[in-house]
Amino acid sequence: MHAEYGGVVPELASRDHIRRVVPLLREALAQSGKRLDEVDAVAYTRGPGLSGALLVGCAFAEALAVAIDKPTIPVHHLEGHLLSPLLSSNPPTFPFVALLVSGGHTQLMHVARVGSYELLGESLDDAAGEAFDKTAKLLGLGYPGGPALASLAESGTAGRFKLPRPMINSGDLAFSFSGLKTAVLTAVRARELTPADKADLAAEFQEAVTEVLATKAVAACRQRRLSALVVAGGVGANRRLRERLDDAMAKIGGRVFYPALDLCTDNGAMIAFCGAQRLLQGETPRRGGAFAVRPRWPLNELR
Repeated sequence: MHAEYGGVVPELASRDHIRRVVPLLREALAQSGKRLDEVDAVAYTRGPGLSGALLVGCAFAEALAVAIDKPTIPVHHLEGHLLSPLLSSNPPTFPFVALLVSGGHTQLMHVARVGSYELLGESLDDAAGEAFDKTAKLLGLGYPGGPALASLAESGTAGRFKLPRPMINSGDLAFSFSGLKTAVLTAVRARELTPADKADLAAEFQEAVTEVLATKAVAACRQRRLSALVVAGGVGANRRLRERLDDAMAKIGGRVFYPALDLCTDNGAMIAFCGAQRLLQGETPRRGGAFAVRPRWPLNELR
């Protein structure tokens, strides 16, 4: 749907969500073997994200909750990602450092327990996933760009093109990827790239991003004296990133925990799980059907 536009079109996304949400609910109930009257509460994403898409999910969830006389639990999208590795068969234990890498966010968090998150560092400009997508567009790849670039990088050789490792020696836990994207643009404009050139440039770009991410993640673990690193978000599915993180953490006696591949990208399971954890922590769900979404919602404002 969005491929011919080279990115997500908010209005198209919202309309498609409206069309799919009722059949999706019925399918989920059928697969689980559960009835609506067996549900304890309805969790949904309040933000951050595209306002139109958030409004569809929020309005549907609140209306459903009123109809079945159940409370609601508005969930922070990033908290869902942070807790998603706990759904794995061998989950991490608190506390841990979390590397959240997606199209919209690149952050390092200290996670003490459910609901207790401290921001250690984040991108000052483009997120890692955003840089992947923009670089893919510069190379003439399809949408979504991140997976297409990673696939092309498999056939390339890193090192033939020289790209910077932004802020890798900055002494803090901040990230910056806009300069890396600009360096790719310069290389693209310098000459007509052959298919082999594009593969090599993709490989070097991937090496640069994953080296920075791995270096900062290990630094965060050292800083907090923690041996568990959790990786969440769509970029967490990148094979090269996983290799680098596994190797880097092994060198300091640590371990990396990942969600299942189908739980790396945005999904409803992590939102439901997050809502369940908040119930177990004693949070009082809301009732009444009133709602408001938060397209911009810093995680440090979460209570």
